[in-house]
Amino acid sequence: MRDFMDLFSLKGKKAIVTGGTRGLGYGMAEGLCRAGAEVAILGTSEKVRESADALARTTGVVVHGIVGDLVREEEVPNIYKRLVESLDGQADILVNCAGFQHRCVAEDFPMEEWNRILRVNLGAMFQMSQLAARDMLQRGYGRIINVASMTSFFGSVMIPAYAASKGGVAQLTKACSNEWSSRGVTVNAIAPGYMETKLTSDMKAKNPDQYEEVTARIPMHRWGKAEDLAGKVRELLEDIELTCTLSDLGIEEKDIPWMAENCMKVSAHSIANNPVVFSQEEIAEIYKKAL
Repeated sequence: MRDFMDLFSLKGKKAIVTGGTRGLGYGMAEGLCRAGAEVAILGTSEKVRESADALARTTGVVVHGIVGDLVREEEVPNIYKRLVESLDGQADILVNCAGFQHRCVAEDFPMEEWNRILRVNLGAMFQMSQLAARDMLQRGYGRIINVASMTSFFGSVMIPAYAASKGGVAQLTKACSNEWSSRGVTVNAIAPGYMETKLTSDMKAKNPDQYEEVTARIPMHRWGKAEDLAGKVRELLEDIELTCTLSDLGIEEKDIPWMAENCMKVSAHSIANNPVVFSQEEIAEIYKKAL
């Protein structure tokens, strides 16, 4: 049986993290590094190289810092190319974390900021996913993780562009998953709660009542930190990746008939509502392949 920690290893995998200079992107890049992946992080300034060096020193893996600005649509293909080239021509994982924020009441919200936020938070995210998927689909393998938000679901106040962009992220994630998951490329989203980042740092000053209200209803009575997300990307990759077999878990072929029968009983409601209805024999065959 394999060592337990091997089940959480990403050794041999190569990952891109946009918005990886600081904050949540840096935290998720660190999680990937600690799992053994080689990582390329994208940032808008030379500081991204300092962040890459810091990650390499603390985790002991290879980290590349690439400078690029996703605001300009025509530059995104070249940015993606440079990121992939730094990983020797292949990216197994893409984490879309780059984003902007601007806080203002909706009636006075500047269109310039609206366009910039929608462009990067949603438009560039789709471009990066599209470019990565073209390569991943050819290989029949890839993992795309988008960073959504709680505002994907309830909108919040004074951040209409951000809320609109993150609502789009949630729906675009589903749309891409519908098309690509059956071809080996999974697309998922992480929707963090209230996190202490540069994007949220102005809420306390501009809207202190909302800040106090939000903090009061958080069970831990504190906002999340980047390090809280360090392992979340890794956990998600584990959830959607069959990194171990049923045999690794101690299951034997003689156990399969009972497992299939039990599945039909316990999961009868879910099976009945599945778009494809499986028979007990078909479920048993799936279990055999997972051995």
